[in-house]
Amino acid sequence: MNEALKQAKIAFDEGEIPVGAVVVSKNRIIGRAYNQTERLNDVTAHAEMLAITAAANSLGAKYLIDCRLYVTLEPCPMCAGALYWSQIGEVYFGASDPKRGFRQSNPSMLHPKTQVFSGVLKEEAEKLVLEFFRKLRE
Repeated sequence: MNEALKQAKIAFDEGEIPVGAVVVSKNRIIGRAYNQTERLNDVTAHAEMLAITAAANSLGAKYLIDCRLYVTLEPCPMCAGALYWSQIGEVYFGASDPKRGFRQSNPSMLHPKTQVFSGVLKEEAEKLVLEFFRKLRE
């Protein structure tokens, strides 16, 4: 999760919503990304989506069954759908997203075999998001 937080800080510094994601396979990072919706002018360029693509390219396979995703913020429904189709094994997220997180719309949106763990380095992830939106309002 520390590497995901590093990615989120890059997003913060670039004026993106500070979300970072890392995909791990066999204790090796095979995909890492941060939100790039502004930079790429693409509403789908969420950290999770970019990390999933990087991981699939690294493995040469579309399924991430034996992989773990670490993401600083609870995935949105779009990202949860992509995680469903990737059949990712485990998802760890830091801060909850009570407005746009997948658990608000459909808590069982991920693949039935995917295990979910929340609250990992929650305070650090929340602090980054709150600081970003505080600065945005100034």
